[in-house]
Amino acid sequence: MSKSPKKKTGKPAKPSPKKRTSRVDTQPEVRSSLLWRVTKWSLVLGIWGGIALAGVLTWYAWNLPAVDALGPTADKARRPGVTIVAVDGSLVGGYGDLYGARLTVNELPPQLVQAVVAIEDRRFFEHPGVDVRGVLRAAVANLRAGGVVQGGSTLTQQLAKNLFLTPERSFDRKISELILALKLERRFEKNELLTIYLNRVYLGAGTYGVEAAAQRYFGTSARNVDIYQAAVLAGLLRAPSRLNPDNSEAAAHRRAQTVLQAMVDAGFIRSGDAEKAAGTQRPGRGDAALPRPRVTGEARRYFADWVLERAAGYAGTTGADLAVETTLDPELQARAQAAIKRADTKGSQVALVAMRTDGAVLAMVGGRHYSESQFNRVTRALRQPGSAFKPIVYLPALESGMTPDSPVLDAPITVDGWTPKNYSGGFRGEVTLREAVARSLNTVAVRVSEDIGRGRVIQSARRLGITSPLTPHPSIALGAGEVTPLELTAAYAVFANGGFAVAPYGISEVRQGGEVVFRRSTRAPRRVIEAEAAAHTTEMLRAVVEWGTGRKAKIDRPAAGKSGTSQDFRDAWFVGYAGDLVVTVWVGNDNNTPTKRITGSSIPATIWKDFMSTPLAASVAAPVRPDTPAPKATRPARERLDPTFIEQQTD
Repeated sequence: MSKSPKKKTGKPAKPSPKKRTSRVDTQPEVRSSLLWRVTKWSLVLGIWGGIALAGVLTWYAWNLPAVDALGPTADKARRPGVTIVAVDGSLVGGYGDLYGARLTVNELPPQLVQAVVAIEDRRFFEHPGVDVRGVLRAAVANLRAGGVVQGGSTLTQQLAKNLFLTPERSFDRKISELILALKLERRFEKNELLTIYLNRVYLGAGTYGVEAAAQRYFGTSARNVDIYQAAVLAGLLRAPSRLNPDNSEAAAHRRAQTVLQAMVDAGFIRSGDAEKAAGTQRPGRGDAALPRPRVTGEARRYFADWVLERAAGYAGTTGADLAVETTLDPELQARAQAAIKRADTKGSQVALVAMRTDGAVLAMVGGRHYSESQFNRVTRALRQPGSAFKPIVYLPALESGMTPDSPVLDAPITVDGWTPKNYSGGFRGEVTLREAVARSLNTVAVRVSEDIGRGRVIQSARRLGITSPLTPHPSIALGAGEVTPLELTAAYAVFANGGFAVAPYGISEVRQGGEVVFRRSTRAPRRVIEAEAAAHTTEMLRAVVEWGTGRKAKIDRPAAGKSGTSQDFRDAWFVGYAGDLVVTVWVGNDNNTPTKRITGSSIPATIWKDFMSTPLAASVAAPVRPDTPAPKATRPARERLDPTFIEQQTD
């Protein structure tokens, strides 16, 4: 029998109850799972990243040099440096890599250390070699500026780069720099690192280390620099070639002001101290002033090059730097440069040398522009002196008994088929030797030379210090041989000093590593011509300046000199002396072509007068020699009888 279906009641059946999971209960489990996965993979990545980083650092560090072997006195391979200073201690020039004595931080003045730290690495004594804060600050500043305006390198990083790495900008070099900086910090104390840095860093003009730079730019030890000088040195670290005082005193001064402000910001000095140090409150000081006299102008390089050639011979085998004290007078050098600059040489070259009568070279200009031509015409140019050679011709005649009043004949003369002429074209007949010199009469010079012998003329030149080759041709009487301006100046110095030998020199003392390796002897010079002959020569040369061919060189005190012009106006000279100062001016063309009719009595005489017409030149007093008779100052009667004749004469 089948069962009957159940009766429907109309109500839905109740579902069987199920377990419900609350949302609040499951959220911690989800978060915990996600956090675990993030943490787990972060640890994994961190471990592998650390391993990778360690591997990279190990790979970079593998070939890096060991810092343990870095000694405080170790030096890079370098040339011995040469520092050349003038007679007053001011800088003339420097050559080679100049390293000063090693000074520790404790030996340096606090203001120098403070200046370096303030401008380069203010947190130097706090960071471990790498300044993360500084790197971030520099990065932000560079992003804002849209370019590199700040660097994040610490002093330790700079030291690592300077000592061990190249200046290339690359990721590899930066990583190496960071590793080395950390190694240096572990190996050395902060003061040791700063000592090494300050003794090795390049500071421009061939100088390495603060001691060499202080000596170069200020003429004093780094131990003694003041706040301003310290700021100048610290300012060089950014761009030593561009900001050093040799390149631009104005740029060095402006950078020093920036350093001083950084010292104020760091709390090392007060604002008033910075202003005072910069000189803004000192009257009479310009923006480009430096607290030390300096020999300026490129013309000084001619003298520096000449001295360097001689100083090199005193260098020993130690490799230590040379300090060369010279005879150069900065004020006279500036005067020489100014006189030449004011002159119109019609496109020709010019040279000037000023010498004391003992041979000390006080000023030297070897050409118009050193940057265009480094050829020193004072020391190397062999040129015909023309009539400026005549005092040498007349010397043996004076030694043989002639005097300035001795009669000589100005008349036509022919020697071996050669017939010299006077510049005026005419002849004066019988004249005194004084007048022949004052009017530069050619026929008289040739006649005297032939009478006494050309060989004796050459011997006289040798006694006066002229070593250049001279040919015994009849034209030697008119200066057809070749000499350098330096040689001719030394020869005239013998006349000026009363007859004593003169050897031109520019070096007074040379020191190497603090030890004197050369000092000029003070031994009395030997006599090479008689005092009376020297006095007679001076008397005749004074007539040249007073009323002869050298009248354009006349100054407000007694002076003696002689003009000279070679054939076809190729060379124009004026050589003269007043007191203890002997000066030669030469004008000509390097290729020996004729000038634009320049004579020695024109432009050279004008330059000579310009240079000598100053109280400074007048202050150079003549030495007193008891065996030198005073020259007479007399004039021939012809000057009063026929003054128009003078105007017709030149050389």
